[in-house]
Amino acid sequence: MASGSQRAVITAIAGNGILTVLKFAVAVPTHSAAMMNEAVHSLMDTLNQIFLLIGLIQGKRAADNQYAFGHGQKKYLWNLWSAIGLFSIGCGLGLAHAWHVFDRVGESPTETIINIGGVSFDAMWLGGLVLMLALLIEGYVLGVAWREFKRRAVDENLSPWQKLFRPSDPTLLAVLLEDAVAVTGVVFAATGILMSRISGNMIWDVSFSIVIALMLGVTAVILGAVNMRLLLAVRDPYAEAVFEMIAKAHREIERYHDLRSIVLDENHTVLVAEVEFREEAILSGLRNRIDQNESDMLASVSENRKADPKLREYIMDRAAVHATLERSEELIDELESQLKNLCPRVSHVTIEIQGSARDVDKEIDDDFTIKGKK
Repeated sequence: MASGSQRAVITAIAGNGILTVLKFAVAVPTHSAAMMNEAVHSLMDTLNQIFLLIGLIQGKRAADNQYAFGHGQKKYLWNLWSAIGLFSIGCGLGLAHAWHVFDRVGESPTETIINIGGVSFDAMWLGGLVLMLALLIEGYVLGVAWREFKRRAVDENLSPWQKLFRPSDPTLLAVLLEDAVAVTGVVFAATGILMSRISGNMIWDVSFSIVIALMLGVTAVILGAVNMRLLLAVRDPYAEAVFEMIAKAHREIERYHDLRSIVLDENHTVLVAEVEFREEAILSGLRNRIDQNESDMLASVSENRKADPKLREYIMDRAAVHATLERSEELIDELESQLKNLCPRVSHVTIEIQGSARDVDKEIDDDFTIKGKK
């Protein structure tokens, strides 16, 4: 549900906002490339998740004159912008800063002691404290996203691994992947800082900062591809498979064709199909319906006009048309009800009747009984 995604996004915004301030506070005086990339990473995560939240809020807006099926796809557009920002700034700026530090290795000595308010702190231990706090916060946010992601997978009868490759909610996927990369990035940043302190060579710090930037780039490409696919009106194979199952099992449907679907968002799918009913499905009980409709229409006519042959002929024709339409609508409503019960995300269904199918191997004899040809 959107509420689960929104809870995960708000939690991520709060956590990453705090970490952005702390990481920059350590990265600037220590000149650590890995810590600076982590700070940029947290900043981008915060901004990206603000984009995701805007998309979720706008996506909830109902249909109006301009957006016939609602605003659900707006979340994919905001998610796509988020992915572009993650790639261009998170990955691009991270690589640029790593190159800048690499190009100046040995020129700007790394600060080992930081003075804050007249109190001296060892830079490595202060960085380690910030990264430990980051690991706890990022781990908690990741846990919130993972529990919601796993619940969705169970609801769809999928394993989490299958769900990862068949995402229906890119917002939740974005939070999950970004925080998984964030947790990994914290470990890499700590490793780079520690190895640089032990060896006295900043190349370790630079190398791990490059790895962090590349992870952001790969994540951005994955999220961009997912949202681009959903923006291009992707089909819903599950909804189509459910309709096929219902149609094949329905004793009154002869055949169906031109089955199509469009995913509007994770909770709304539009499905369109053309069906042909068996002739006997329409004829079943039709005579009684016609008689009842004819009787109801005649009841509304004054007594002096009931004997008019032209009026009676008109009423008979109209009663037959109404009875046929009523039976057709009942069959369509039955199909829609079964489909929405088995696949609730199908919000709009259009079923067009392409006539009734007749068995060419049968004929009607003089007393209207159906028999097979010899």
